[in-house]
Amino acid sequence: MPEQTRSQRSRTDLSLIGGPAAENHDLETALADTTPLAIGVVLVLGFLLLLVAFQAPLVALLGVVTNLLAVGAAFGVAKWIFQDGNLSGLLGFESQGFLNAWGPIFFFAMIFAIAMDYTVFLLSSAREHWEEQGDPKAAMVGSLAHSGRVILAAAGVMVAVFFTFALSGPLPPKEMGVILGVAVFLDAFLVRLLLLPVLLRLTGKWAWYLPHWLDRVLPDIHFGHGEVSKGARAAGTPPRRQRAEKS
Repeated sequence: MPEQTRSQRSRTDLSLIGGPAAENHDLETALADTTPLAIGVVLVLGFLLLLVAFQAPLVALLGVVTNLLAVGAAFGVAKWIFQDGNLSGLLGFESQGFLNAWGPIFFFAMIFAIAMDYTVFLLSSAREHWEEQGDPKAAMVGSLAHSGRVILAAAGVMVAVFFTFALSGPLPPKEMGVILGVAVFLDAFLVRLLLLPVLLRLTGKWAWYLPHWLDRVLPDIHFGHGEVSKGARAAGTPPRRQRAEKS
């Protein structure tokens, strides 16, 4: 609508079109070309960091995909509440009929970063149990037993802090508080402590498989204090001694 209105103006007419809708449209146009690139860079870097840390391509892929699920759920809540106007009376705001153009890239970066923290908490414990026992089921159970309470406590604090922003009057901090609070809640309680452990259990030893050609490239990183177990070696995790000899 702002573009159509502007195209209908005379070239000699110097009057400008303003207001929240026009400003949001201009910002959306400016971000249209750079947002996909920014999202792609974040996804690639996230995958590479998880790959280097956990030495397992499938685990790194599962971490990135489950992070995207949390982001997608948060965007759905954002549209339902702030664009469609649901719960506007309860939260005390008037819907604009659209989401602010800065919202998608901002919330994507914030939610992905928070979800990555919880992913590292869970997978680092799982990796340590995998190296000690070489049993994917024991790795999944052990990660939940040792990291589950830490994730719940951290998520509870974050949700409480974010939801306090929902009590503010201006719309932008209210959006930030509600969307991030819901995202952290869904990610910690449903994605991180339910879906990701189930995926690790279903993929079994393949989740921790590391091809030999990739093992020669990645740095030597281990989470346990002892030697890698026989089960982990058989599934594609070389012991430290062999990896040191290769280098």
